[in-house]
Amino acid sequence: MLSRRLLPLCVALLVVSAGSAGAQERRLPQTQAEVQLSYAPVVREVAPAVVNVYATTITQQNVSPFASDPFFNRFFGGRSPMFQSRPRESQSLGSGVMVDKTGVILTNSHVVNGATDIRIALSDGREYNVDLVLNDEKTDLAVLKIRNPDRDFPALAFGDSDKLEVGDLVLAIGNPFGVGQTVTSGIVSALARTGVETSDYGFFIQTDAAINPGNSGGALVDMHGRLVGVNSAIFTRSGGSLGIGFAIPANMAKVVANAGLNGGEVIRPWVGVALQDVNTDIADSLGLETPHGALITEVAKDSPAEAAGLRSGDVILSIDGREIEDQRAFAFRLATKQVGGTAEVEFIRDGKRQTVAVALKAYANGAPGQQVQISGNTRFSGVTAQQLTPNLAQEYGLAFETQGIVIVEVAPNSPADAMGLRKGDIILSLNGEDMKDLDAFGKIAASRQRGWQIVLQRGNQVIRSYVSG
Repeated sequence: MLSRRLLPLCVALLVVSAGSAGAQERRLPQTQAEVQLSYAPVVREVAPAVVNVYATTITQQNVSPFASDPFFNRFFGGRSPMFQSRPRESQSLGSGVMVDKTGVILTNSHVVNGATDIRIALSDGREYNVDLVLNDEKTDLAVLKIRNPDRDFPALAFGDSDKLEVGDLVLAIGNPFGVGQTVTSGIVSALARTGVETSDYGFFIQTDAAINPGNSGGALVDMHGRLVGVNSAIFTRSGGSLGIGFAIPANMAKVVANAGLNGGEVIRPWVGVALQDVNTDIADSLGLETPHGALITEVAKDSPAEAAGLRSGDVILSIDGREIEDQRAFAFRLATKQVGGTAEVEFIRDGKRQTVAVALKAYANGAPGQQVQISGNTRFSGVTAQQLTPNLAQEYGLAFETQGIVIVEVAPNSPADAMGLRKGDIILSLNGEDMKDLDAFGKIAASRQRGWQIVLQRGNQVIRSYVSG
């Protein structure tokens, strides 16, 4: 039947060799029967594990036509009745994939970010309320958990995304445009794509399987029904698929899923190196045949990298045998490693290749005891701050030796928010006193003052301002 002839002659087909269990051979179809093969068995196996995700967000919306006018805001100070706000409900639709039979679901962070209520629907129509267990904006992944599960749920096994090759067949399953679960087929067009999104670990699988709005968070599976990626983004000018879609590799998704299963916190390794890409000029000066690798520009004091003997000027070529093309590839490979072990880092120095074992220590974002939350009748109320450490300095794009107090959170609609403080601001000085100690900051920021002389660093800009108390 024509409807069963879904595989064109030109595609590569994965065939299990009868002579060796588990061995795989990629070859062209050899017979008419092979040409008439169908994706249906794979779809039947994996589709029940792909869910629709419905996220509801309630925000406050100003009802006055003058609410956004700076003159009226300044004149009334936001206290006039005309500035009263009303709740506004908005909904987003995406997809998700079950990765554990207890009802654990992976989806995209941008699908559920800020949601006040999240529900999922299975392919058979059953709906469940879910809790947001983990929202990792760095990878654009989130972990959901079904409340009060009443049965075991179908779940997909993770595949090894590092074993994918350009030309491999893949299926994308999701809920494009909200029309219901849909399957599209294609091939892997490219691996290790960067610069696609603003996530910290942008390192994507590119596929020509149609990925449309609503597919975000859905499954990208191989011909064995294994999850090899989580659909995340499309390249489009019209809103529809142009044959260029991107998925987060399964090896990264697995790290986030395991974190959700084991307490809801992602703990990443940190080795203490600042990097830049190797361009043609740098490659020529170092005697490299092609511009590839990650050049170390700074090594943090007392870091695992320093202990292993790495120096500025070394060019990292691979981690545990996986080639490093640029600094994003290094960040991705490192983020998929487990804390507590070591990684074999190959680098080139003075034209010679060397290998060292680097300890993988926790990338500490600050335990609650290492943070201070400001509340009460002060302009800094609503701020959560932390002592700036080398790993946090790297996260915010600062030199390792930068000192100060970093703002890690600003509560919406708080006095600190109204004052204009932002996450990532580095408080250098308050009322003439250098801010190098978290306790000192906590005492001064929580006190009542007639006014505040603030010196802070925002990105590469130092801002000096005076704010009345």
